[in-house]
Parts: sequence; structure tokens; C-alpha cells
Amino acid sequence: MTTTLLEKRTDPGVPGSRTPEAAGRPATRWNTLRRTARRHRLALRIAGRVLLLVPVLFVISVLVFLLGKASPGDPIKAALHGVLPPDAVADLRRAYGLDDGVVVQYLTWVSSLFTDGGGRSIINGSVVFDTLGTAFGNTLILTAAAVVVSVVFGVLIGTIAALNHNRFVDRAIMLLVQIGSNLSVYWFGLVLIWLFALEWKVLPANGMRDAGGDGGVGDLLHHLILPAFSAALISMLILARFARAGVIESLESDYVRTLRSQGLPRWRILTKHVGRNVAPLIVTTTGLEIGTLLSGAVFVEFVFSWPGVGTDLMNAISAHDFPVIQGGVMLVTVVFVIVNLATDIVADLLDPRLRN
Repeated sequence: MTTTLLEKRTDPGVPGSRTPEAAGRPATRWNTLRRTARRHRLALRIAGRVLLLVPVLFVISVLVFLLGKASPGDPIKAALHGVLPPDAVADLRRAYGLDDGVVVQYLTWVSSLFTDGGGRSIINGSVVFDTLGTAFGNTLILTAAAVVVSVVFGVLIGTIAALNHNRFVDRAIMLLVQIGSNLSVYWFGLVLIWLFALEWKVLPANGMRDAGGDGGVGDLLHHLILPAFSAALISMLILARFARAGVIESLESDYVRTLRSQGLPRWRILTKHVGRNVAPLIVTTTGLEIGTLLSGAVFVEFVFSWPGVGTDLMNAISAHDFPVIQGGVMLVTVVFVIVNLATDIVADLLDPRLRN
């Protein structure tokens, strides 16, 4: 009887019976899919991050638009009150679509971001992105320099503190980091101007280039030192903390102790093994600090008279030029989101658990 039942279950000719080979096929296909998913896990993770960018940008555009709508008063009247007669102001309101519904105004504004360069300035009628283009490029130069200063000096300070863990050097560095983290970027910029421009007279205090200079790269770098260090202060100290914690954790791991016992040079352990483990943390933290560096650059531009987008936004706010304000905020925010996406992708590529 047992033999008959077994034969019935495994007989290919009996309807509903399954052979051992057939029973193993679904499991085999499932295992193949799992292996394929693990092999392409990094690509799927990056694709998911890129697709997530679409709803994020949509939410950002809504918030930026509502920010302009939430401002009190009529932008046309606030910008041109007493300059144009009431009939001309009413015509401008219709031209800018301020008499339309909120949804129609939002769709018109989003469309202008792609087709009309962000719309037109209320004050001079120029295209918003044309007005902000050169200034935003100057802001990116300042932000890029601040990123370099933050990463180089932040990692250097954190590594020195970690190599002297629980010693006087470590405690002194962390005390200075704690004090510096509570300083204002605006105040720190004024201190740098007082020391290096007024007292010691070794660096310029304002502008992007000398009026009588050659206008070359050297002239630009000479003017870039003080504002870059001022904008990088907070992010540099935050990176120093993360670098210190990451290096200490790596140095106390079992595999590093094994490498030490094998007589591997300390510099090679730091550069090849510890640095590889700390790199994803530094990249991710730097990406998160891009927003702080951009906002810090906007304030620093005002202190050092740097001709960036922060100066244009300040002028637009004073003149109630809402198209320029919305276009500038949207431009800075989109760059911030894209840079964060890029840093997340780079961090994933540096992560050996995902890369392998």
C-alpha cells in the first residue's frame, strides 16, 4: 500500500502528481531570483533613490510656491507702490497671473521654470534665471571651496584627535570643537576680517577680485580664503567629530589589532584600512552638510561682499521681487537635493557590503 501511494505521487502520468524534479523547480527559480537581486542590489538601490527624486522635487516646488503666497501683501503693489499708476499695476497683476486661482498660478510658475527661465522679475522685467545665473555660479565656487576646507581640515582635526584618544591633545581639540560649534558664521567672518585684513593686512576683506588685479585664478583664490573658512566653520567641526568617532572605532576593531600584530606599518593601516571604513561616513556627512554650507555661504556673501546669489536674494527681498525670491530659493534647494543624491550614491559605491 505504501509503495502504491509513493508511486502515485511520483508518477508523471497521474494528474496532480509531482516528481522530485518538478517539486524543486519553484525553489530553484526563487533562489535564482534571490541571487540575481543580491547581485544587482546596488543598482536597484541607486535606481530607487533616483526615482524618489521626482516626488521630492514636487513637494519642494509646492513648498517654495506656498512660501511666496504666504507672504503678506500684494507683491506687485509692494514692489511698485508709488512708482506706477493704479491702472498699470492692475495690468501687471493680470500679466503675472495674480488674479488667477492658486492652482493655476502654481502650474504657470512650474511651467515657467522649464520654459521661461523661472519667469520675469517684477522690478526690471529680466528673466529670473538669467539674473541669478552668474551670481549662482559665484555661490557654487564659494560653496565648493567651503566643502574642500570642511573635508580636508575636518578629517585632519578628527584624525589627530583620534590618534591621541583620551590624551591632552584630544581633550584640547574637542574643547575647541565644542566652542567653535556654537559660534555664528556671521560673527566668525567679522573676526577673520579684523585679524587677517585689518590687523595683519595679508588677505583681502571683500569682493571676488581686485579692481586692479589680473582677474586670474590666483586673484580669485586670494579672495576666496577668508569667506571659504568662514562658511566652512560649522561643517568642518561636525566632520571632525564624525571622523574622530569613525577612526577610534576602526582602530579598536579586531581586524586592525590583527594587522598591528602582524607588523603592518601604522600609516598603511590608517590610509588603506581605516580610511576605507571611514570614507562612506565622511561622504554621507559631507552631503548632509551641503545645505549648511549653502546657507552659510549666503550669509558669508553679505559679510565679504561676495557677488553671489545670497546678495541677489537680499536685494530681491528688499524690493519684494517675489519671482526672483522663488526662483533663487528653488534653484538652491534643487542643487542641494541633487548633491545629496550624488553623495548617497557615492557612499553606496564606497560601501563594500553593497559593492560586493
